[in-house]
Amino acid sequence: MNPATGQIHLEINGLAQPQTPEATRICQEDLNEVVTSFLQDKTVLERGVLDQENTLPQELTQLKMGKIVRERYPELSDADQEAIRQHAIAAMNVTQQAKSLLAQADAAGGTAQGSTALIDGVRRFVNVRQLDIDLIDSINPFEAAYAVLAKAMDEKSLRQVQASIAGKKLAISREEAVELAKRARDFKKERGRLPDIHAADAWEKRMAEGVAAFARYKAQELAAQAGGAGHG
Repeated sequence: MNPATGQIHLEINGLAQPQTPEATRICQEDLNEVVTSFLQDKTVLERGVLDQENTLPQELTQLKMGKIVRERYPELSDADQEAIRQHAIAAMNVTQQAKSLLAQADAAGGTAQGSTALIDGVRRFVNVRQLDIDLIDSINPFEAAYAVLAKAMDEKSLRQVQASIAGKKLAISREEAVELAKRARDFKKERGRLPDIHAADAWEKRMAEGVAAFARYKAQELAAQAGGAGHG
């Protein structure tokens, strides 16, 4: 921690670094705006808060946040967009987890309070986990919000809302299939193989489903083009 500025410096394994001055500036100055856009997205809120049982954290942290960053900064390269996405998710989830640990400590009779409370929470979070970007991406940013909502609503009402939202969940869109295929490509670079659709890991399975959906979309497009050529 820098005592002069109050800034907290964390080392996060695997965190992508921005490659251009503009992306660096965004990571240093504009992350609050990126996070705000994410938190105000209706689909993100519905899936993240009310449909946690059917939503993988990476669908929010990687796919949804990735889309928001691409739409805000279309002029940046894929590498810079990914760096911004990772920095935004890291800033949000580390803060949320620190606040959660502080709340647990307070409930247990802890004494963390005042201007150093958040810093203490961050330190506690860092101390109890090996911090890397894969871990951060695997945390639902809305865990604490769901806990509050679950206490405020009776179980029957909560289940009804969850069922309604889950029922609106569509098959993998073309846009999501493209993004999942990109994630699968990165997975192959790291592991030397494509994601397995029968994998025990839910996120690996979801990436494999995305690859299959992307292949179907491409096949449909080629068939449509061939049909158009045949009529020409």
